Amino acid sequence: MNNSSNASAAAGGEPTLARAVAKVKSHVLPLFVIMFIVNYIDRVNIGFVRTHLEHDLGIGAAAYGLGAGLFFIGYALFEVPSNMLLQKMGARIWLTRIMLTWGLVATLMAFIQNETQFYILRVLLGVAEAGFFPGVIYYFTRWLPGAERGKAIAIFLSGSAVASLISGPLSGVLLQIEGFGLHGWQWMFAIEGLVSVVLGLVVWFWLDSNPHDARWLSREEQDALVGAIDQEQRDRDALQTIKPTLGKLLKDGQILMFCVLYFCIQLTIYAATFWLPSIIKKMGDLSDIQVGFFNSIPWLISIIAMYAFAALSGKFKFQQAWVAAALLIAGAGMLLSTVGGPIFAFVAVCFAAIGFKSASSLFWPIPQGYLDVRIAAAVIALINSIGNLGGFVAPATFGILEQSTGSIQGGLYGLAGTSIFAAILVFFAKTQPKAGRPIMSQASAPHPVVLGKTH
Repeated sequence: MNNSSNASAAAGGEPTLARAVAKVKSHVLPLFVIMFIVNYIDRVNIGFVRTHLEHDLGIGAAAYGLGAGLFFIGYALFEVPSNMLLQKMGARIWLTRIMLTWGLVATLMAFIQNETQFYILRVLLGVAEAGFFPGVIYYFTRWLPGAERGKAIAIFLSGSAVASLISGPLSGVLLQIEGFGLHGWQWMFAIEGLVSVVLGLVVWFWLDSNPHDARWLSREEQDALVGAIDQEQRDRDALQTIKPTLGKLLKDGQILMFCVLYFCIQLTIYAATFWLPSIIKKMGDLSDIQVGFFNSIPWLISIIAMYAFAALSGKFKFQQAWVAAALLIAGAGMLLSTVGGPIFAFVAVCFAAIGFKSASSLFWPIPQGYLDVRIAAAVIALINSIGNLGGFVAPATFGILEQSTGSIQGGLYGLAGTSIFAAILVFFAKTQPKAGRPIMSQASAPHPVVLGKTH
């Protein structure tokens, strides 16, 4: 876009821009939320078939834990390259590719015969999915002004909370299906995977890569959007005397700290995600549907807590303290889960969920406030991919512990200690650029992402 069109976009006034923003949100946000729900279910649904895999295929606790975690190896290795390819090839092509390939791999999980095939497909599922989360975040940077991104991303990330809530009951119902020589767990993988494939086709016909490709926006609305976003970049360029590079930031100790903090948070989240159904099964002679409904309870509690913490952190601003408080709640819950029977352990995990899900949502404004927005997408992808390695370490460690000792108690102690460590470490994290890097003015600063909160 040339300078004259930028000027005309700016002259178009706020009403045109407001209409364009409203149209973008109504057009893409519902689809992205649905994509995130389907994405999350395909990632964690193996938590509900552990006993079935052991009974039908002989996959024990250690093999199950390793397979559950291998997803995050493929995910971590390809997260940043995938996000770079998305920027090169366009969101429409790349997000369609992600949906189709992860849907196909998720469907193939229905036909595994042994541990090796289980391991391979879990790695491939991580490779296929890599780039989805930062890709959507990048999409918002090209379609929404900074003041609107936080609201949009908060709505988008509500998809994971909804998925946590419905994945248990949904998987429990699908596990009841038998027929055509397939067991319930095979039908679950096949149906949930094929939904992703169908959704990939919807993405291809629904999304556009750039505002000027969107026929559902008028020319004036397209120009207003692009003009506002370009103006924000020019404002940042004017304030930044030295252009930041990804290489320089990777040498920054704060980036490493962000990765460690997010790793600690994800460690607890995925330990609960993959092992909670097994804890619930020990509470009594429960059916798969009952296990699924019980599994929803901690996540429902965590959704309420996430919004409450976000509201409080917005009113009483000290982001590190709120993250620390959430982490201490998580640590206390995990510690309490070791001192009673299965029912008490379940109640303790419900309490811990208040902390670890809230900590996950409260964490992101810290690195976002520190990073320059021109390289923020790539660094956020890096933090996300390394942090999500907690999803490998937690289930793999728990599986080895249960198979070798018959108990996961040692792992629960480890999670409690990790949460306490992270609660201390977070006070050393900076929420603003270090000295020597110009800080953006309030008008041009990116809108912070506060998950579960709208501004």
